[in-house]
Amino acid sequence: MNTTIRKGTSSGKSENIAIFTNNASKFDQSLFSKAELEFVNSEIKKKNKFISINQYERYIFLQIIDTDKKDRHVVLEKFRKAGDQLTALLNRLKLSSVCLLSENDNDEVIAYVEGMVLGNYQFLKYKSDADKNSFHKINIDSKKVHDDKIKELTTLCEAVYMARDLVNEPLNGLNATALAKAFESMGKKGGFKVKVFNKSKITEMKMGGLLAVNMGSIDPPTFTVMEWKPSKAVNKKPIVLVGKGVVYDTGGLSLKPTPGSMDYMKSDMAGSAAVGCVMYAIAKQKLPVHVVALVPATDNRPDGNAYTPGDVITMMSGLKVEVLNTDAEGRMILADALHYAKNYKPELVMEFSTLTGAAANAIGHYGIVCMGDCDEDTKKELNKSANNVYERLVEFPFWEEYDELIKSDIADIKNIGGAIGGAITAGRFLQRFIDYPYMHFDIAGPSFGKSTDSYRGKNGTGVGVRFVFDYVKRMAGKKK
Repeated sequence: MNTTIRKGTSSGKSENIAIFTNNASKFDQSLFSKAELEFVNSEIKKKNKFISINQYERYIFLQIIDTDKKDRHVVLEKFRKAGDQLTALLNRLKLSSVCLLSENDNDEVIAYVEGMVLGNYQFLKYKSDADKNSFHKINIDSKKVHDDKIKELTTLCEAVYMARDLVNEPLNGLNATALAKAFESMGKKGGFKVKVFNKSKITEMKMGGLLAVNMGSIDPPTFTVMEWKPSKAVNKKPIVLVGKGVVYDTGGLSLKPTPGSMDYMKSDMAGSAAVGCVMYAIAKQKLPVHVVALVPATDNRPDGNAYTPGDVITMMSGLKVEVLNTDAEGRMILADALHYAKNYKPELVMEFSTLTGAAANAIGHYGIVCMGDCDEDTKKELNKSANNVYERLVEFPFWEEYDELIKSDIADIKNIGGAIGGAITAGRFLQRFIDYPYMHFDIAGPSFGKSTDSYRGKNGTGVGVRFVFDYVKRMAGKKK
């Protein structure tokens, strides 16, 4: 991570200072000369929300955040976006550090810093003459901010950075084997167990969906099992996370067009990045919750041996699937992982995947499409966590009537429904492979940004990491 966060008092007259408040009359006026204060007050009267003073030895920034007494999660998002705005200015001015002064509460200050740090992300691995951000150090001068929250935020932002790095890696830097190795490295650093199954083991387990999608690739598939099982876990049955690991998707023989489609398909493993990287954050913070993450991984290519429309594939569960579109490959590999999850008798399975264009078209990048059959209390808790980090959920119906659309003439089920309800029929397909409480999260919309979106940046966003971490952390607190 390219930004360090520490707590302490301002170090002197040469340190840049940023004051942020949601009360325009509540800030330390002693930092300004009489003339400066007159200027600041005149700008406030003009409704200017972001005021900069150049004191030659340092800058002082005053940011007024208009919260309008909105819902709490909306207020915190405003603080994140304000923090991102400051980061952008610090980098434009080529400043390296800033001291934050605020009398706001802990959650608001942490949200502001979160926006600063996440907004400072860069992926420069392949740039020879990179314009590297100058800003890299935050000093928080606030009695209301807790040290443990700074440590937690540092870990969480580090995990989001990791997820973004994985999503931004091209296929020639991250095939299925390399993805598994990245998770092994995270396991060593974070302190959780990682086991990687190779193609021989995958074949032995009869993961027909994963093997079918991999038939067009010269690179072998992997199946990664990650586990964090603390000695005093609050849950008797684990939470299982499943992430789609299609490291590149050409569509197979059902080939995608390149412009605006295949050219972004290095991001088709964003679900796997989310579940693997949140495992790092959960373990690093030693949350007392038993969590397992499963990642089936392969690329999907149109080689001479590639699976074809019309093929019938026998899945790990024994269910036979008629393939009518090889570009509906994510559900094929996830189905085997969901069946494997039965071994854990889980309390809840949360599955993340860039599964359908239908989900992205329905709500854009503004939230996550979800559906499932877990109980209403669990759904409320999931929604609360999603709102807390502003990765909002839109629940689609999970009605069994949609099963009619994926009935096959020659097999148990077919892998694509048709023109209507594409996001839902994909979810109903996956439902055929479960026997536990389940929620499906289609992150096709928010996982990869084609333009800059505040602190989420551009390209890989790391969506899902903060949401799942918040849910697991709150679960740990409720069950103690």
